[in-house]
Amino acid sequence: MATNQLNIGLFGFGVVGKGLYDVLHSTPTLQSTIKRICIKNPEKKRSIDAAHFTTDAQELLNDNDINVIVELIDDSVAAFDIVRTALQNGKAVVSANKKMIAEHFEELLALQEKYQTPFLYEASCCASMPIIRNLEEYYDNDLLQSIRGIINGSTNYILSKIFDEQLEFNAALLQAQQLGFAESNPKLDIGGFDAANKLAILLAHSFGVVAKTNAFLFNGIENISLNDATVAKEKQFAVKLVANAQKLNNGKLAAFVLPQFVAPSDDLYHVKNEFNAVTTESTFSDKHFFKGKGAGAFPTASAVLSDISALRYDYKYEYKKIHHQTDTVLSNDFYLKVFVSVDDISKLNKDAFEWIEEWHNELRFSWLTGVIHAGKLFESDWWKQPGVSLILYPNAIIEDVEYRKISKRSLELAGVV
Repeated sequence: MATNQLNIGLFGFGVVGKGLYDVLHSTPTLQSTIKRICIKNPEKKRSIDAAHFTTDAQELLNDNDINVIVELIDDSVAAFDIVRTALQNGKAVVSANKKMIAEHFEELLALQEKYQTPFLYEASCCASMPIIRNLEEYYDNDLLQSIRGIINGSTNYILSKIFDEQLEFNAALLQAQQLGFAESNPKLDIGGFDAANKLAILLAHSFGVVAKTNAFLFNGIENISLNDATVAKEKQFAVKLVANAQKLNNGKLAAFVLPQFVAPSDDLYHVKNEFNAVTTESTFSDKHFFKGKGAGAFPTASAVLSDISALRYDYKYEYKKIHHQTDTVLSNDFYLKVFVSVDDISKLNKDAFEWIEEWHNELRFSWLTGVIHAGKLFESDWWKQPGVSLILYPNAIIEDVEYRKISKRSLELAGVV
C-alpha cells in the first residue's frame, strides 16, 4: 500500500457515505480523494453533481488509479462480492458492513492472507469508538477475561426513550429512524442481529474465536414493554441490550447478546441514547471503560476515516489471537439468572427453569425471577415469541449450582401452574 495519495472508490452514498464525503473534504491534509462513487439508484436526488457517480461497480474495481475501496452499502451479499474482488485486485479495503464481515469472516481472513492486502473495518463495531484497534494492539499480549458492552446505538436510543420518557416502543423506534440511528431494516437492530454480528467480530479480535452468530445466544428488544420498565425501576435497574463474552472457570468462553438489568453502580447504567460503551477486564491491566457515539453519519464516518488514515502507514490487522491461541472455544454450559415476563401464562416454559425465586401473576402481565441453563435457552425459542420478555440480572452468569428441582406441587403453590 503506497503511503502517498490515496485514491478512493466509494460504494454507497447513504447516511455514512455522505458523511465520509463531507469529512474528507474537511481534512485535506490526509491526501485522500474520492475518485468515483458507485450507487444503486441513479435517479435518486443527491447533494453533489451527478458526474461523481456510476452504477457500474467494475469502473471502480478495475481502475488501476484507485488504490482504496471503501464499502458502505447495506446489502451484505453485494458487499462481499465487492470486497472479495477488491482484495483479489490488490486494493486495500475499508468497510462498515458488520453483517457481511460476521458471515464471511473466515473467507475474508483467507483472502487477506493470500493477497497480502489490508482489510480494515473499525466502523463495523461501535462506530466512533476505536474498540477493534485497541483489542488488536493494546490487549495483544494481555489475557482478557471479559468484554461486555452496549454495541448497538439504535436499541440503546430506543430503551433510553422508553425508560426516561415513557414512550411506547414503536414511537421510540420511529424517533431512532428519523434521526438516522436505525438500520434501513430496523429488524436488524431491534431483533439483536446487528449486535450479534458485532459480537462475532469482537470475539475474533478479543479471544481469537471465529464463530458465526448461530453459535451463541442472542435476542433483541422487540418485546421489552413499559410494564418491564416499571418493574426494572422498582428494582432500581435500567435495561440495556448488552453483549457479553466472558471466560469461564474451565477456560471456555460464554458469549451472548441479551437485554439485561443494569444497576446504578454499573458503568453501562449511565450510557444513554445513541452512545455505545464497552468494558474490558484483563489479567494485568484490570478494567477499562470505552464510551462513544455508536450511530450516526459523522461518528461512523470518523471510524472509516481513521482506517483510511491507517492505510497510509501500511497498517493491517495481525489477528494474533487467532493465529496463536487455539484452546478457547465457545460453551453454553453455564446458568443464567433471568427475569421473564409474559402477557399470557401459557407462553411460559416452566420446565426450562432450574428453580424459581419470585413469581407475580396478573391478568395480562405475569413475571418471574429464576435460574435457567443457557443450553436450554440455546436449544429452544419459546422465550423469543411475541409477548415474552427475557431480561438478565446483573452478574447473571452462574457457573456452578446445586440443582434444585421444584416439584409440581410447589409450583402450584407459587401460582405458576
